Amino acid sequence: MLEDPLSNPLNGLHILVLEDEFLIAMDVEQLCRDSGARDVTIVRDLEDLSRLPEATETFDAAIVDLMLSGNSTLEFAAQLRQEGVPFVFASGYSNSEEVSRDFPDVDLVGKPYAGDDLISALVRSIAKSSILQSSE
Repeated sequence: MLEDPLSNPLNGLHILVLEDEFLIAMDVEQLCRDSGARDVTIVRDLEDLSRLPEATETFDAAIVDLMLSGNSTLEFAAQLRQEGVPFVFASGYSNSEEVSRDFPDVDLVGKPYAGDDLISALVRSIAKSSILQSSE
């Protein structure tokens, strides 16, 4: 029986979640798993990022909070973009001019958000990345 891509839009993917609030991180992990993700890695602190293997070798996509424990994640987001890893921002800081200026092509899903909105934004980012990669 074939998987329904609409009910499992993240089917088999490994998703990186940058989120410092424990309960939100657990909710996002469950959303990803319910959407078919194979693995979900949660990072709650920027220091933990240095312990991760290269993003392109490990993660298919990412959900990035703009701030982890008061520290900006924009440098890491720039690294994800450079490595070709599709991602979305999910943050309470939804009015960030720096994000609009430096990441105009990346969706920013403002907290509080509906789970469907977050997953839809991530799926759009993955699709956009796939289209760009296939045209190269």
